[in-house]
Amino acid sequence: MAKTPSKSSSAKKPAAKRAPAKSTTAAKARSAPAAPSDDPDFELRSLQREFEEAKLYDASEEEMLEFYRRMLLIRRFEEKAGQLYGLGLIGGFCHLYIGQEAVAIGLQSALDNDRDSVITGYRDHGHMLAYGIDPKVIMAELTGRQAGISKGKGGSMHMFSTEHKFYGGHGIVGAQVPLGGGLAFAHQYNEDGGLCLAYFGDGAANQGQVYETFNMAALWNLPIVFVVEDNQYAMGTSTKRSSAETRFHRRGTSFRIPGMDVDGMNVLEVRAAAEVAFRHVREGKGPVLMELNTYRYRGHSMSDPAKYRTREEVQEQREHHDPIERLKKHMIENGKDEAELKAIDKEIRGIVAEAADFAENSPEPDASELYTDVLVEEY
Repeated sequence: MAKTPSKSSSAKKPAAKRAPAKSTTAAKARSAPAAPSDDPDFELRSLQREFEEAKLYDASEEEMLEFYRRMLLIRRFEEKAGQLYGLGLIGGFCHLYIGQEAVAIGLQSALDNDRDSVITGYRDHGHMLAYGIDPKVIMAELTGRQAGISKGKGGSMHMFSTEHKFYGGHGIVGAQVPLGGGLAFAHQYNEDGGLCLAYFGDGAANQGQVYETFNMAALWNLPIVFVVEDNQYAMGTSTKRSSAETRFHRRGTSFRIPGMDVDGMNVLEVRAAAEVAFRHVREGKGPVLMELNTYRYRGHSMSDPAKYRTREEVQEQREHHDPIERLKKHMIENGKDEAELKAIDKEIRGIVAEAADFAENSPEPDASELYTDVLVEEY
């Protein structure tokens, strides 16, 4: 495991003018399973116990290859993004996902892409690649080109794709969590069967808005999975120095939100945990809080020299906990030809090189784009 040390009242309108309700609260209460807040016998560790019984996802050979391919794509893409930043082709802030690949792949591979939504913070490239979105349009966004997924105006921290129900990339620490609560409320209101996967980091875990959202999500029984990506250092301060409770999966206890403690450096464990958490939410039992213990190899952003930790610590994580190497070793031990895995790496490098070339050779947005997408409608 990566963690080595440890409603306002208002005047009623005439009935004839009211929009018909989708379903009454009473009807929903009769049909929905009891949420943790309604069930005095519910044990907050029940999901963890279920997860512990089958801690590794029984992936087929094809699934493992796909996990490997997608994690490798994130790794190589982020390495290239780091190079382009160094060359001045990517400006502003750039937060790389190197080391955390198993979290996005393990969780998002278990989503229903036709119904579910995802929202995250500013370390967002990996989550978009985990969706299978074309690396070209992501790299073009990083370099501020018109062909980028946000037309070159969002950059590294503000990527967005309504087509994929990916609602950002947010630059304000923790601000995505209440927005995720809103997405979950929309799923519930529209009765579309979807859930929201809301990512935030160990640094954002101390934000007050996070706990306000926990309270509302539990009170309203919202279909949301809160995911703390604990890479142990937030912006640059160890969780041991900044958090009184470093076991973040316990943070939902006072709201009766069950928590799960997961090794975020093992994609098969992450996927197994996702199966348990998502099933709980889809059964109408309310939110879940997952702590994914992971580790970033680079600094908080490209401008961070990461002097708050030793090279030896980073090297130890690379050598003994790397998510890609762990899956690779697992596949080889189960008979997979190492040459085939090397061929996949070569293929991925080619895809990333092509994406970089596409981005470098794409035009920048026209100056008139400064005035588009600023206000969608009048208020």
